[in-house]
Amino acid sequence: MSGFRDAIKNIVTNVEKVVLGKTDTIRMALSAVLGGGHVLIEDVPGVAKTILVRTLAVSSGCTFSRIQCTPDLLPSDVSGVSIFNQQTREFEFRPGPLFHQIVVADEINRATPRTQSAFLEAMAEGQVTVDGVTRTLEKPFIVFATQNPIEHEGTFPLPEAQLDRFMMKISVGYPNLMDEARLLELTRMSHPIDSVQPVCDAETIRQMQVSVREIFLHEKVREYLLRIVSRTRDSVHLSLGGSPRASMALFRAAQAYAAVLGRGYVIPDDIKMLAPPVLQHRLILNPESRLRRVTQESVLRDILKEVPVPAGGGDWKPR
Repeated sequence: MSGFRDAIKNIVTNVEKVVLGKTDTIRMALSAVLGGGHVLIEDVPGVAKTILVRTLAVSSGCTFSRIQCTPDLLPSDVSGVSIFNQQTREFEFRPGPLFHQIVVADEINRATPRTQSAFLEAMAEGQVTVDGVTRTLEKPFIVFATQNPIEHEGTFPLPEAQLDRFMMKISVGYPNLMDEARLLELTRMSHPIDSVQPVCDAETIRQMQVSVREIFLHEKVREYLLRIVSRTRDSVHLSLGGSPRASMALFRAAQAYAAVLGRGYVIPDDIKMLAPPVLQHRLILNPESRLRRVTQESVLRDILKEVPVPAGGGDWKPR
């Protein structure tokens, strides 16, 4: 990944011009893109969830589309539809917004389960089937779905099978006082996203996605990762722990995160940093723990304290 360090740094710097004071969140989102995973962003309205993704798409030179999810949204509105052309006397396929490289599904929990399922094939297989014809989506293909954790009226919670398709679940959070003051000044005449220019292209992102897989994980770091996921399956508070897909997601996310930080190898701190966003939304509390107001976050925090960090003297580089 050494050849891509400048491109990664430029993307992060570019997004920071628009989304102020959220470097860690930007790195997480970029890690998901480089790891080829989808992201669920859960946060209150007005904290730049969509702006973050749009700026990331522009900076990386990828095509972008936004789908505003509502209860009356149909699967064909997402994937596309065949329309009869009276001149040619044939049906022509009109691609939906899924046929872009970075897609925002805004307030995905407002869409009906039928429409939510339209995202499943695209997210899992990178393809869309309409009228019996399967069409491959252009890579990189990343879905960023947002949802509001406060409003529950008129929403359809995502089922566990669909939650598991997301590599990470992250939040943006409120800016601090100084960053918010800078934001007011920057948006006084126009929005800073209007002046954002691409700093790389989609082909570079595709190459980085391939190179990320070469990031080194020491045997002890890999074992540490597996012990964390395995402990979630044995927790007395959980009725469902992390699956093998969770292990693979944490593995790939750690490789991408190390690359974003400019390293060619993963360290245990990367695993500890990524375990909450990668694992929390995959864990299901049992009824007793839910009644006692135990949260997935607290369970995972205790697991990270219990699982011993591997002692390697800090030498996690390939020999």
